[in-house]
Amino acid sequence: MTQTQPHQTQSGSITPSGSIVIVGGGTAGWMTAAALGHFLGDSTAIHLVESEAIGTVGVGEATIPQIRMFNQALGIDENAFIRATQATFKLGIEFAGWLRPGHSYIHAFGDVGRDIGLGAFRHFWSRAHRLGLARPLGDYALNDLAARAGAMHDGAPLTNRNVPQMPHAFHFDAGLYAGFLRRFAEGKGVIRHEGTITEVQQDGGSGDVTAVRLADGRCVGGDLFIDCSGLRALLIEQTLHAGFEDWSHLLPANSAVAVPCARVAPLTPYTRSTAHAVGWQWRIPLQHRTGNGRVYCTAFTSDDEAAEGLLAHLDGKPLADPRVIRFTTGRRRRVWVNNVIAVGLAGGFLEPLESTSIHLIQSMIARIMAFAPTRRAAPAIRAAFNRQSADEMERIRDFIVLHYWANERPEPFWQACRAMTLPDSLSEKIDLFRAGGHLFRDSADLFSEVGWLQVLVGQGIVPETSHALAEAVPAEDLAGWLDTLHTLYTREVAAYPAHADYIARHCPAPAIQGLAA
Repeated sequence: MTQTQPHQTQSGSITPSGSIVIVGGGTAGWMTAAALGHFLGDSTAIHLVESEAIGTVGVGEATIPQIRMFNQALGIDENAFIRATQATFKLGIEFAGWLRPGHSYIHAFGDVGRDIGLGAFRHFWSRAHRLGLARPLGDYALNDLAARAGAMHDGAPLTNRNVPQMPHAFHFDAGLYAGFLRRFAEGKGVIRHEGTITEVQQDGGSGDVTAVRLADGRCVGGDLFIDCSGLRALLIEQTLHAGFEDWSHLLPANSAVAVPCARVAPLTPYTRSTAHAVGWQWRIPLQHRTGNGRVYCTAFTSDDEAAEGLLAHLDGKPLADPRVIRFTTGRRRRVWVNNVIAVGLAGGFLEPLESTSIHLIQSMIARIMAFAPTRRAAPAIRAAFNRQSADEMERIRDFIVLHYWANERPEPFWQACRAMTLPDSLSEKIDLFRAGGHLFRDSADLFSEVGWLQVLVGQGIVPETSHALAEAVPAEDLAGWLDTLHTLYTREVAAYPAHADYIARHCPAPAIQGLAA
């Protein structure tokens, strides 16, 4: 990489000092550009550099409910977004075969059951479970029941005011979402530069990035650079050598093969994750097609075998050839180095098992806005930013590791996962829950106690004792209360329209002719 004085070039033009330059488009780049353009566009010049010759990892994307806050913050109409991105609604994720073949559970959004006073629902359910009086945990979750019924509703309850509302997220086409946000961002004044970066220029003294040079000789410079270059990590790693913390010993899958297929009925309002002998397969239903992919470890299978397994388990006609994606699970040791901040895959990779990829982009954007970074930010500010980013990724890592470790599957890959040494942070959480149903959420934890509860129980871990508040309830009263909850929720779900009918009524996307991706 060539080192020059700030904002000096040999030829071409360069943007003025004080601007923000986003390197890379795709979902990460255009989410960042849309947010910065919306909130800072009147006072700061924002540029984005991308090349149509460089592909993105994005396929069909599944999200978590926080994506709604991002869109709402930008003033984006939800139905317009759904139509533009061929989106469907998502109420949770089904995990099929993760505990053992033939077993299934849903990690649903929203509440499970209802707390009684200071007593969390999980304590009452676990006591009833030991007494043989409880239904499966998901039978007390409105989102779980609606997902399995293929139903959708957004708004106030239809049958009883004591029924909670259903939180939801989306499945959408990542390429269409990036295009949607590009139009939004350019409407806010963000300037797009098409071209391949051939050189990164740095200040000879500080090492700060000052500009990127494109293949045609143009230069784009600024004060702050956001690296959205994906797994290449052009600025944060190739240029500034932030370092990488490898988590392959905890999450050994290192490849995925992806392919879209034709949409089939019914249109399910949930993501499906199905465990197989050496990993798992995702299914993401969109309005115009279904996204599919198989995550695997090359130490246990080959690319060809993975592709064959993927194609053999599609529920519609393939619309393209399978595409292999390589990755190493882990995070940058620092996501803010000098005047560069990494967003998205440039900052690290966690497999999409719990649909956290887009949330991590969103979270990093929120952190950028909160810290209001400048080129000359104090070391303490950078350190706090990096520490918060690391803590968040490590908590999500623990949540994903739990799925792999707590299994009863017979295959060598899954036996190896059971034998791994867990991070202390995860071991403590499992031990506390197993001992007495205790769950505590720290500030860095994306997933709530209810989310942990569903996966812990779904993966076969249940409390050995009950809270004193639960023990004080007579067994007959406990059973009756649980039956009432289940009846209340099932009656509510029965009033909901089918997912496909709900979309057709409120937000149908236009047909796309000849689309094969």
